[in-house]
Amino acid sequence: MILRPARSVLLGLSAGCLLAALVLCCPLRKARAQQLDKPLQSIDEEITAFAFAPDGRIVYAVNRGFKTKKYDLEHDDIWISEANGKKKRIFQGDKFIRGDQPFTYAVDTFKWSPNGRLLLANLFTTTLDQTGKAEDSINTLILEDGGKEVRPGGTDSFLKNAADATWLLDNITVVYLTEVLKPKLLFSFKQTNISTGPAGNVFEGRTFLGADPVPRSDAAIAVERDRAMTGPPRLQHLDMVAQEDKEIATLDGYEGGLRVSPSGKKVLYFVDKEVLEIRDLETLTHIVRLRVGLGVPRWSPDESRILLKRAIEKKSGDLVSIDVPPLAAAVAGKAVSVLQPDMRPLLHGVTIREFAISPDGRFLGIIAPGKRNLLIFPFPAR
Repeated sequence: MILRPARSVLLGLSAGCLLAALVLCCPLRKARAQQLDKPLQSIDEEITAFAFAPDGRIVYAVNRGFKTKKYDLEHDDIWISEANGKKKRIFQGDKFIRGDQPFTYAVDTFKWSPNGRLLLANLFTTTLDQTGKAEDSINTLILEDGGKEVRPGGTDSFLKNAADATWLLDNITVVYLTEVLKPKLLFSFKQTNISTGPAGNVFEGRTFLGADPVPRSDAAIAVERDRAMTGPPRLQHLDMVAQEDKEIATLDGYEGGLRVSPSGKKVLYFVDKEVLEIRDLETLTHIVRLRVGLGVPRWSPDESRILLKRAIEKKSGDLVSIDVPPLAAAVAGKAVSVLQPDMRPLLHGVTIREFAISPDGRFLGIIAPGKRNLLIFPFPAR
């Protein structure tokens, strides 16, 4: 029997994109493609996830299968590529065992600690119970950058039901989302400390559709919604240490893609399956709406552009560049105009599976479809 991990869809911490099964794309206007023919670096493996470290290293997961007496399982290996290109396997997947029940997993995302010494690996896991029924879950593995498992307070390195975990600035506190309304509709925050162990709930009793950390801070921008799903989504600024919040705006809708800009001064998100909204976090009434089609967005380092993969997570699509227009004050009682921006194709319009931008803004990494090799390019100029 072949046991494979379920490939759920996550866009940031978005419940809306977890439900999305259809992407409505706008036609590309004619534009000259960026000339990115030869990658600076290529890693020829079947890669499931990767992330740039603050110091230029790259962590990546490689799909590996192995056999037991009854099952064909998949447990990703984890590797690190040094800045000089030297590669080292730090975690051997087939040696990772938890309990007596067979399970399989694939790494979905990685998060480096601020000091670049620790890793969070978000895993999609499928486990067989004693009756042979397969159960899917989202969990997080805590590792040192040398591959040693980190056990918070002497407990388990494997955080169960932990999605989109991230580090606080102290490099020892992990905050993550746990599912409270299935299937993946609403989440609540929990935290653990690698020195003292699990620390319980954050913003207890409140539920959220998604969140994204504010760079260089212990805060996050989150989309809150009541558990009954009766009220509108509300954009919130959350201080994860003081557990204090400030409401930013009531949203017309939310379909995922929440991303805070590198400066922490702007935020973007999809209000529906076609329209991306950008909001100024210092002048809250200043926004702009762009009709681009649902996809995976990332800010350029200087915040002048948005790179958009025109497909949902774990699906292949082309990568385009969109200029960010000036944000204007919204007028009470008047509908916000939706602009149709130019979308310039990158990489000659070829499809990609995943992409990421290095913390210093110098490099663009992509996972190509098919063999899923990792390719590193210079970040594309205008």
